[in-house]
Amino acid sequence: MKMSEKDVCTEIDFLKSEIRRLRKALNELTPSLSAILKRRGFRIYKKEPSDDLLIPEKEFIDEYYEMLKKYSFRLFLRDVIKHQPLFTLQHVTRYATKEVTGEYINYLIKTGLAVHENSEYRLTKGLIKSFGETLEWFVAAIFKREFATEAIWGIKMKRPGIGGDYDLLAKIDGSILYMEVKSSPPKQIYQKEISAFFDRVYDLMPEIAIFFMDTELRMKDKMVPMFEDELKIRFPEPPGVTRMERELFEIQTERPKMFIINAKDSIINNIEKVLARYFRRSNG
Repeated sequence: MKMSEKDVCTEIDFLKSEIRRLRKALNELTPSLSAILKRRGFRIYKKEPSDDLLIPEKEFIDEYYEMLKKYSFRLFLRDVIKHQPLFTLQHVTRYATKEVTGEYINYLIKTGLAVHENSEYRLTKGLIKSFGETLEWFVAAIFKREFATEAIWGIKMKRPGIGGDYDLLAKIDGSILYMEVKSSPPKQIYQKEISAFFDRVYDLMPEIAIFFMDTELRMKDKMVPMFEDELKIRFPEPPGVTRMERELFEIQTERPKMFIINAKDSIINNIEKVLARYFRRSNG
């Protein structure tokens, strides 16, 4: 009997939940992320800083996580941080309508992240330097909630010669995933940052490495050429950078598997596509 579209969607949701359950069980049976890192000569001495972390109290965390899935809300938060110490509705209405932006401001007030002062608003956490820490926290939460993996962010490890700062590390079925998390648009990314990403990748040698930019802008225009230039420096016969689909790209190296992605469509969907590509290739 042919299944209805509703039944197919229900079956897919069930299979996804089963994968998350099995992955969680497997993670509990395999060594911890810190143990795997220690075996490779890496020891964490700092992680998950809170100085610039813009998150509400625990009772609002689940709702805040859902809000952060919206690209317009993340752009709004960047503008709020940019216009500190005080901001107005006009300051932060670049990426959404006044009505939606007003709702976002009211949401910050409801969760205790902002207060109303006359005709202006102020963050209650004090001055936040950038959106970077909050974005790293959010992406780590994606790995934990959506993919049932152990994940940590804002990691510092002592390494001679190589900068031991890793934005995000996750344990995927006993393998290490490293993700560089950029909140800046492509025009604010420079070649030295691409070079530093490769340095960290080839020092740690994770099974999966992802360069992620929280933007919906095209990656082909600037980001891909910068990666191609770096590959020419590092390899006598440089591997190619191929498009998986839309703004998702794969670097054709054997190990580690490397990917360049952005936030177009959905951060969660894009991470899922990378993981699916990795596991298909690994088991093919």
